[in-house]
Amino acid sequence: MGLADEGGVDSLSMRKIADQLAVKAMSLYNHVGGKDEILDGLIELVIAKISIPDEHMPWRPAMRARACSLHDVLLQHPWSAALIESRTSLGPTRLRLNDAVLGSLLRGGFSIEAAYHAFLLLDSYIYGFVLQEVSWPYEPEDRPAQLERIEPQISPDAYPNLVAMMRHLAQRPAPKDRATAYLGEFEFGLDLILDGLEARRDGASSPAAPRDG
Repeated sequence: MGLADEGGVDSLSMRKIADQLAVKAMSLYNHVGGKDEILDGLIELVIAKISIPDEHMPWRPAMRARACSLHDVLLQHPWSAALIESRTSLGPTRLRLNDAVLGSLLRGGFSIEAAYHAFLLLDSYIYGFVLQEVSWPYEPEDRPAQLERIEPQISPDAYPNLVAMMRHLAQRPAPKDRATAYLGEFEFGLDLILDGLEARRDGASSPAAPRDG
């Protein structure tokens, strides 16, 4: 995990891992089948850091706590979001977390079908948001300088709304670090999703089904 945090998961190799452990690369195969097994192990290590929903907590605060925990953990290991989403390994830690998420939704009044959609929607939002965060070409504390540099290139007559937004963002206090830079935006979107799920939850008010014809 340390090597992945330092150089990205693509930089990992059996030789690098062996060098880190001060052993010969071939000796690693006495313990793992190869790099794929190591990547699956990394996924388990990352997921083990995510808070498991409390079965005694109502579904909404449980889903919010789990989403914020997942967001925080993925930012700690910027390579992990793409790795987790690209692999089909189902280790016990991943299975336990997924089962707990579904259990929380089902206890909260979601049908199996609705729980599936809710789970997919939440994870799509969380992973997508993190991938966007870690892909920004500059650090969050550089944002005011970047906006100041870009603004003269954008005509306020042609793009008045963009210029107004850029000026608004430029007036914000500079964020302390990447982990907190976009936390407000993340939680804003998360709460909108949870509001929508509450409205569509079984037993809650929902739009009337269209009539035939």
